[in-house]
Amino acid sequence: MKKLLIPVLLLLGISSVKAQDTLYVTDTAIYAAKTNKLYVSYSADGEVKRPSPYTVRYKRDIPINIGLIGLNYLGVTLVNNKKDITPAEAMALKKENVPFFDRGNVGYFDESIDKASYTPFYASFAWPVVMMFVDGDQTRHLGQVVTMYIQTMAVTGAMFSITAGLVNRPRPLVYGANTPMDRRTSNNSQRSFFAGHTAATAASSFFTAKVFSDMNPDSKLKPVVWVVAAGLPALVGYQRYKSGQHFLSDNILGYAIGAATGILIPKWHKTAASKNMSIMPAFGPNYQGMAMVYKF
Repeated sequence: MKKLLIPVLLLLGISSVKAQDTLYVTDTAIYAAKTNKLYVSYSADGEVKRPSPYTVRYKRDIPINIGLIGLNYLGVTLVNNKKDITPAEAMALKKENVPFFDRGNVGYFDESIDKASYTPFYASFAWPVVMMFVDGDQTRHLGQVVTMYIQTMAVTGAMFSITAGLVNRPRPLVYGANTPMDRRTSNNSQRSFFAGHTAATAASSFFTAKVFSDMNPDSKLKPVVWVVAAGLPALVGYQRYKSGQHFLSDNILGYAIGAATGILIPKWHKTAASKNMSIMPAFGPNYQGMAMVYKF
């Protein structure tokens, strides 16, 4: 669980990047959040820079993020305080005790697949960081993106850690006769519900796709970005399943929670005016400017 919190804690310091609370200014656009209006101008050479589709109020969002990190600390404390089970308790566990829909990987134990699952897991954290600096629109609004990312991962981490700390569900590997007894009885093996790696990967990946799509609504890369966003947590979930770390339902729930958080946190910050407004370059014989369409 500590590994899940590393990206959140590292980025907490970056969240101090400060922008104006209700007024965001770029070379070509001014967004006035108080009036919910979007004013667009353009430079002499016709260069267009989109205003941010998000509104982040740092006086509100930074304290929220700090509170969420606190909930993560509470969750980690609960996880660390879980008790080991005895060898007799481990031996008494039977496949019949598991719901029928989760019996497909009862007893699975594969450390090599477990280790392999960390490659797409860590890749999902690197991806949004790279995008923040590769995508010019995100770089110009870095404070907003980082703040929303911390919020996304902190919500996911809090939901997972507190649940894992309160719910006792042995991992599939605990049922395996070939699993070393120290692994079967460890408190770490008593928190199968729900799949934290899958949830964190989904949250990070879907956040990246959502922000890229909102920042680049006309990009032809959007389908590719969404396919990658859906594929990374699916791969992690499959590997966690095959390694005996989580049951099918643990992974499905983790995927759903992570994906929902990754999409809904940016959506919550979506500027009201930009939800129904589209802006595009407009060129004519004697002018260069912008066309703005608002859907009522």
